[in-house]
Amino acid sequence: MRIISERAVKNYYQQNPESETALRYWIRAIRIADWHSFIDLKNTFNHADIYKKCIIFDVGGNKWRVIGKVEYQKHLVFIKRILTHDDYTHKNGRLWKSDCE
Repeated sequence: MRIISERAVKNYYQQNPESETALRYWIRAIRIADWHSFIDLKNTFNHADIYKKCIIFDVGGNKWRVIGKVEYQKHLVFIKRILTHDDYTHKNGRLWKSDCE
C-alpha cells in the first residue's frame, strides 16, 4: 500500500517525538500490506475500525489514532488526521468526523 501523504505522518512525529517509534512501525506495516478488503486490513491492524468512509487506525497501543481513507483497488491510504487518543475522544471528537463523509 502507498500512503498519501507520508510527509504528514513524518511532520506529525517530528512535532510529537514520543509518537515516532509507533508511527514509523505503522508506516512500515502499511508499505508491506496488500489489502483487498477491510478483512485483510484487520489481519494487519486488529483494532482498526470503520467510521463512514474512514478507517480509524489504533497506533502505539491506544496512544494515537490515524484517520484515513483506504482505496483497496488502488492500494492507497489517504491520511486525513493524526490525533492523540485524548484528542480523538474528547477535544476534536467532532472535527475529524467531517473528513469521513
